[in-house]
Amino acid sequence: MSSGVDITESIEGSVPRPRRDSERAHAVTTQPGSRRWRRRLVQIAIATDVAVIALVASIATVIGDWGLGPSARFNLVAAALVLAGLTAYRAWERGVLGQGAEEFNRVLRGTAAAAIVLALAGMAFKVEDVRPWIFGVIPATGAGLLLGRYAVRRVLHRARREARCMSPVLVVGSEAAIADLVARTRRVPHHGWTVVAACTSTGAGEIAGVPVVGDLDDVARHVHELGIEVVAVAPTPGWTPKRLHSLAWDLEGAGVELVVDPGLMEVTGPRLHVAPVDGLPLLRLTEPRWGGPARIAKNLVERVVAGALVLLLAPVFLTLAVLIRRDGGPVFYRQERIGRAGQAFRMIKFRSMVVDADRQVAQLVATNEGAGPLFKMKHDPRVTRVGRFLRRLSLDELPQLFNVIGGSMSLVGPRPPLQREVATYTEDALRKLLVRPGMTGLWQVNGRSDLTWEESVRLDLRYVENWSPFLDVSILWKTVGAVFRGRGAY
Repeated sequence: MSSGVDITESIEGSVPRPRRDSERAHAVTTQPGSRRWRRRLVQIAIATDVAVIALVASIATVIGDWGLGPSARFNLVAAALVLAGLTAYRAWERGVLGQGAEEFNRVLRGTAAAAIVLALAGMAFKVEDVRPWIFGVIPATGAGLLLGRYAVRRVLHRARREARCMSPVLVVGSEAAIADLVARTRRVPHHGWTVVAACTSTGAGEIAGVPVVGDLDDVARHVHELGIEVVAVAPTPGWTPKRLHSLAWDLEGAGVELVVDPGLMEVTGPRLHVAPVDGLPLLRLTEPRWGGPARIAKNLVERVVAGALVLLLAPVFLTLAVLIRRDGGPVFYRQERIGRAGQAFRMIKFRSMVVDADRQVAQLVATNEGAGPLFKMKHDPRVTRVGRFLRRLSLDELPQLFNVIGGSMSLVGPRPPLQREVATYTEDALRKLLVRPGMTGLWQVNGRSDLTWEESVRLDLRYVENWSPFLDVSILWKTVGAVFRGRGAY
């Protein structure tokens, strides 16, 4: 991946923050080459895909020449079909590169389409020799393409954490909406947005360190003057559909992305649909899926996977049990937690604290560092020597696989709360109890104990409201990295 150097070259995509309000009109500027990284990213994505396709085709050719597989006569056809599929599904579109799951979905659809076309052609011309390419070469190519795209994305995200390869954003909205968006973009720099200016109904001041450069009538002018790449419109008094329409016309041909916040907090993905009525685009919001065939399949698959993991990790369980016993006391720690529909269950963990840890809580309340109703300490004196190691890699949570097998927990879900925590829940936080709690979740991969209480609730509710099988797979994938980083694990 030598091309990664090109992505992370100094583009000066991040915009210098203004020194004071009186200078805001001059301080908020972007560099002339700030969009160069977008073109370079597309070039690198294409080059990576072509290299992967060529590599898989070459390996297939070598295997065929060694007599270990079919001849290479369809390798060129398969490679051409995959390239055509990626082109047809716009897998190199700038807007999807490095953003969410859509990039990977397009790659998968493009390779699947190539396999289907080759299969249909084989049937039409009665050529049975294409089967190895349909079931072997093309799927292998798809897997390689996903790995290549993931590698490019990792390099891009690293650059964005260093404030490079960013898109300058101008936000239109109320002070509260602007402050919220600024906080979100700073919390997830890998999205690639940096808010550099804002327009409000008052047209003056500063919000969360971002200068207000004008009022609602000045948006288009400042977009062109400041070299803005994204205009984000949030709900605000005085902003009418007619104004939005006029702004869209003013931005045509400028290469500026216009995004609109519909005001539906934390609702995304499969629950949102566009339902036009006589040309008027309306957002149709479907109910979250808390039951039905998809949930049944989730529970069944998770129990099977949990059982397989218990068998696979049996030597690890045995080793950890011996280490814990050497510290004295029982191997397992059972604690009552609250699960789906408010039902209590006994959660199992490897013991990481001294035997009478629960009775010592009252003595340590004054040193509590947990957010909201949580009790947490970074340097908890109750944690044993072995326990510190277990918690660092989340190994103390492995016995929860038995909870998953028993049906009281899921592999992925909201954090399992204590009864005393549930007693303090507001109405929105109680919605976490609509699904089974999980061994891991959005809270696990986004900081764990380092999160504020509000952030923890927000992430759990996002999972509850937007669950999908792909979201589970994504969280499980990210959990691996989160465990080894150990952020918030104490």
